[in-house]
Amino acid sequence: MTTLKQTEQDFLKLLKEQNAYQEATMLTFWDMRTKIPKNGVEQRSEVVGFLSEKQHQIETSEKMKYFIDELKESTTDSLIRKAVEECEETYERNRKIPTDEYKAYVMLQSKSEAIWQEAREKNDFALFQPYLEKLAGYNKQFAEYWGYQRNRYDALLHNFEPGVTTETLDTVFPKVRKSLTDLLEKINESTSKPDPSVLKGQFPVKDQEAFTINILKEMGYNFSSGRLDETIHPFAIALNMNDVRITTRYDEEDFRMAVFGTIHEGGHAIYEQNIDPKLAGTPLATGTSMGIHESQSLFWENFIGRSKAFWDRHYHVFQSYAPDKFQKVSLNDFYKAVNEVKPSLIRIEADELTYPLHIMIRYELENALINDEINVSDLPGLWNEKMDDYLGVIPPTNREGVLQDIHWAGGDFGYFPSYALGYMYAAQFYNAMNKEMDVDNLVRNGKYENIRNWLSKHIHQYGKTKKPLDIIEDVTKEKLNPDHLLNYLKTKYSTIY
Repeated sequence: MTTLKQTEQDFLKLLKEQNAYQEATMLTFWDMRTKIPKNGVEQRSEVVGFLSEKQHQIETSEKMKYFIDELKESTTDSLIRKAVEECEETYERNRKIPTDEYKAYVMLQSKSEAIWQEAREKNDFALFQPYLEKLAGYNKQFAEYWGYQRNRYDALLHNFEPGVTTETLDTVFPKVRKSLTDLLEKINESTSKPDPSVLKGQFPVKDQEAFTINILKEMGYNFSSGRLDETIHPFAIALNMNDVRITTRYDEEDFRMAVFGTIHEGGHAIYEQNIDPKLAGTPLATGTSMGIHESQSLFWENFIGRSKAFWDRHYHVFQSYAPDKFQKVSLNDFYKAVNEVKPSLIRIEADELTYPLHIMIRYELENALINDEINVSDLPGLWNEKMDDYLGVIPPTNREGVLQDIHWAGGDFGYFPSYALGYMYAAQFYNAMNKEMDVDNLVRNGKYENIRNWLSKHIHQYGKTKKPLDIIEDVTKEKLNPDHLLNYLKTKYSTIY
């Protein structure tokens, strides 16, 4: 007769097997996005398909179902119970997708990312369009498998931000848009504006890299458990909590891309590196949602990295790596310039204030696409129309427009709202943190450990053992509240402008 203890050990053994396939899949994806030669994509896609098929088979196996049924009521181990709950949700969702269909989809994802890169380089949306049509088709079908109440898009949104629906987004986003556009109008009317020309000038990649590595180390990113590489579209990927990798993108004519992008990805990585080690080997050893994940990256990028206190501390270090012209730029002029508000074409280059507007555009488009209100062929034109409507700028080519983001190429429909939600979450966390400590003073004195420990105590350590909305309420004592972000932006930019 099998004892409860033996069943628990066998369950954990199955999870380790599942994690092995997952880690191998992610390592393969990392290689495809950073190092793989062009001619290797086809074969590597088959490898990804094989590994993903094996992982899907384990997640939806009779063996997994046996452990779920045996342990969800009988185990007294709180960690195993949480792991069982997570596995049960994955089982119930993924078993609805036929394994061969899932394998074909994953192979399509890996091929699509390579085609997207080529299409972006060639400014050729037509090259990418048939792949995007297939990806959207799969996501529509998966949403039908999973089921939903009012909006098909909700089934996809659940993958990235459980507990949030289109009803929530359609209530919050219009309020945020109005406040931001009103503030943007006042900024445009201001006669006191930063001079962005002080930031121009060639800044060698090797010097940008040296400075950003310096910053990452101060933030607390552990290079013994990670690495920094270059790619077209920056990302962070956690193979496990002892191997959390980040990538960045350099522009010798604009250092802001790499500096703020690397701080952003570093925020993701610090989250993964500070999850409680006891969760290792279970599906709980990762961030609880993409919204919470984005709150951590945006917290470090904006609330820390773009703050006056940050540059009070780091500007002289920056000058030691930067071209000679920056020796003549005052700290105040530099700070204002890196916080210039100016509607831009590229999301990852957007300023703090206009950034959420970029997200709303993408949300509206993919929501309409998934609900069959528009076609993939409509996207380039509609993208440009919405950019003009929201930001007053029109992309001259699809490279600066509909082809700029990797997310759709990876099939990540439902992901984009996480960026705006994460920004709001970050503002709530920042407000709660300031009630306990003077954040600017800590930053000015380089005491990032205090900040990192606070985040780890309240957010990081829990991994997926706590739901995203529970974390928000436990930490901030309120539900999602966009007013914290709006007040932060109004206060900051009324000073700059």
